[in-house]
Amino acid sequence: MSRLQLLTLALLAASLGRAAPVPAAGHPLVIVIHGGAGVIERARMTPEREASYRAGLAAALDAGYTVLEHGGSSLDAVGAAVRTMEDDPQFNAGRGAVLNHDGICELDAAIMDGSGPRAGAVAGVHHVKNPIDLARLVMDRSAHVLLAGAGAEEFALAQGVVLVPESYFLTPGRVHELEEEKRAAASQEPTAPLPLRPGAAAQPKGLGTVGAVALDREGRLAAATSTGGLTNKLYGRIGDTPIIGAGTYADESCAVSGTGQGEFYIRQVVAYDICAMVHYQHLPLAQAVDTMIHGKLRRSGGEGGVIALDRDGNYAMDFNSAGMHRGVRDSRGHREIAMYRDAN
Repeated sequence: MSRLQLLTLALLAASLGRAAPVPAAGHPLVIVIHGGAGVIERARMTPEREASYRAGLAAALDAGYTVLEHGGSSLDAVGAAVRTMEDDPQFNAGRGAVLNHDGICELDAAIMDGSGPRAGAVAGVHHVKNPIDLARLVMDRSAHVLLAGAGAEEFALAQGVVLVPESYFLTPGRVHELEEEKRAAASQEPTAPLPLRPGAAAQPKGLGTVGAVALDREGRLAAATSTGGLTNKLYGRIGDTPIIGAGTYADESCAVSGTGQGEFYIRQVVAYDICAMVHYQHLPLAQAVDTMIHGKLRRSGGEGGVIALDRDGNYAMDFNSAGMHRGVRDSRGHREIAMYRDAN
C-alpha cells in the first residue's frame, strides 16, 4: 500500500472520528490468550456457563487484537487482553479472584517486553483494581522488577492509581468455593491450610489464572499474566505468575504465559525454559512446549498449561490438565476459542 493510500485511509478515519486499522509491515499480527487450566470438562459445564466463558474469552481476545490491528504495541495488546479478564468475575484474576485462607484476595501480575527485555510485576496486592496495569507501571516508571504488598500499593498511589476496597473483588461463588475447600482440607488433615501440603488433594482449586502473549507489526513479542493464586492458600503465598521466568517470560525469540500449580512452575522455571529451548536448542515452539508440559512438568507432578508465541507468529496452546480456556487470533484470518481437550 502506497504512502498516499495510507494517508487517505487515515484522513477518512479521522473524518469518521475513529482510527483505521494499520496494515502489518512484514510481521503477522498474533495474540494468544488463556483463562486458566484445570478440571474443564463438558460433563461439568452447563450450556449457559460455557457460553459465558466463551464470551469472556472472545472479549479479551478481540480487545487485544484491536490494539494490534490499529498499530499498537504487543505490550499494549497483552495489557488490554488481561485487563479485560481481570474485570470479568468468572476468571481468577482481579474481580472474582479466588480467596486465601483468611477470606481475602491477594493478587499477582506480571508483564514483560521481549524487546528489552524489560519486565514489571506485583505480588500480594489487595486493593489494586487492575494489577496488570500496576505491573506495567513498575516496569515503565521504576528501577525495579517486582514490588509486593503494601509497598506495591504505596507505589500505586504515587502513580495516581485508584485503589478499591477489598470487597470489590469478592463474589459469592468464590466465598462458597473457599468454604468447600476448607471443609475438604479439614477432613483430610486439620493442621495446615496450604493446598499443596503432603496428602492434600492433587488438584487445588483456583487454576483460572489469565494471560496473553502477542506479536506486533514491528516483530516485538510481549507476555502478561494475572492471578489470584490458589483457593485457601496461606496468607503471603506468591505463585509463579509474578516470578519472571516461571509463569511469565518474553525475549526476542519467544513469549510465554503459564497457568497451573505455581509451585511446580517456579521449581521448573517453566516459561524461561521453553524460550531457552527455542533460542539455544533451536527447537520448534510446539516441540519446546510439549517437552516442558508433557515431559518435565508432568514428571515433577505439575499440572497446568501454557500459551506461547515465537517471532515468526507460530503459537502453541498446550496443557496436561483436563482443559484450558484459550484463544488465538491473527492477521492471517485465524480466530479460535477453545476450552476442552478436543480443541473445542
